Amino acid sequence: MSIVVTGATGHLGRHVVEQLLEKVPADQITAVVRTPEKAADFAARGVKIAVADYNAPETFDGLFAAGDKVLLISGNEFDKGRVGQHQVVIDAAKAAGVALLAYTSAPGSLTAALGDDHRATEDVLLASGLPYTLLRNGWYHENYTENLAPVLEHNAVVAAAGEGKVASAARADYAAAAVGVLTGEGHENKTYELSGDAAWSFAEYAAELSAQTGKEIAYSSVPADTLIGILTGAGLPGPLAAILAGVDQSIEKGELAFVNGELSRLAGRPTAPLSEAITAALKG
Repeated sequence: MSIVVTGATGHLGRHVVEQLLEKVPADQITAVVRTPEKAADFAARGVKIAVADYNAPETFDGLFAAGDKVLLISGNEFDKGRVGQHQVVIDAAKAAGVALLAYTSAPGSLTAALGDDHRATEDVLLASGLPYTLLRNGWYHENYTENLAPVLEHNAVVAAAGEGKVASAARADYAAAAVGVLTGEGHENKTYELSGDAAWSFAEYAAELSAQTGKEIAYSSVPADTLIGILTGAGLPGPLAAILAGVDQSIEKGELAFVNGELSRLAGRPTAPLSEAITAALKG
């Protein structure tokens, strides 16, 4: 029996594998990657490496074994049909008879287009008959703190979120919840709505940035169309800019502000505050 993690060298996947190594022997972990060179550090520590690609279904043939627990980390290729990519993994897992397939989804409260692929994937997973866990991850601190350069350059936080709040958490927190599910018992056919322990507004985010940098950083709330123009002007593809603006509109409606304690309960610890992520990002 293995614990199998897809997308294992991605931002979230790396956290999951690192935390699994603290809980189970390395030879019980299989990291699924597209580029094995990126997983050389895991291989050196005894993690099994499997090379497979969501876009090449045949690469998943025989990858899973009966009794495996699988974490399907959602793909990030928005232009390649993510639901079809995810179905490749689900079909292979069903053929093998895995014990559990956990999927990193989006909050049930999220009406933005970003959630469409997740909802469709959930439908595929439920229809498969596999024992499942839906990890409906909220927003990540790093969605903001990894893109501080333009904020610091212009001394402005720009979003189309009005006075809406976000109960975000660190990737490491969401990874800890996934590890709790993969190494624990009794998570079959459960859905977990996951978020940070505190919700913050963009004005509060700007104030925290100001406090930590000593700069005067203000929050500027703009219409969604304006934000799309700013993002495309910075080089983002139009469809992706529209998806991000749509998330901001959901934030304005309060769809990512829920705080229920589920993430910290599964992770076994309080979630890290946004201020910590800002401090880490500023240290570079």
